[in-house]
Amino acid sequence: MALSFPFRADGRGRSAEVFGDDHLREMIEQVLFTSPGERVNRPDFGCGLLQLVMAPNSDALAAAVQMTVLGALQQWLGELIEVEAVDVQALDERLQIVVQYVVRRDRERVRASFSRSLP
Repeated sequence: MALSFPFRADGRGRSAEVFGDDHLREMIEQVLFTSPGERVNRPDFGCGLLQLVMAPNSDALAAAVQMTVLGALQQWLGELIEVEAVDVQALDERLQIVVQYVVRRDRERVRASFSRSLP
């Protein structure tokens, strides 16, 4: 059991909780969409993808972002997941990331999609 991300109240007015694979997915989301410097006690946490939403889209940028995401996930969640593939696409005002990984605990293969729009 862990607190849900983003933090919210559940139907009972208590802190919402998540379990198992949902918690792992939320941890990946935190790594992807947290900008370095955003966390006071971990200034190098995250990979800063939201800063790239309006960057010119190119193959070179996509390759660099894929490596950045892969490195951040390995650094922060490497003991929990084994990343197999990362696909990043800038679609108009939206950033779409697909991560394929294996959960180390039970060797389950998961393909998860994450996206954010400009605020």
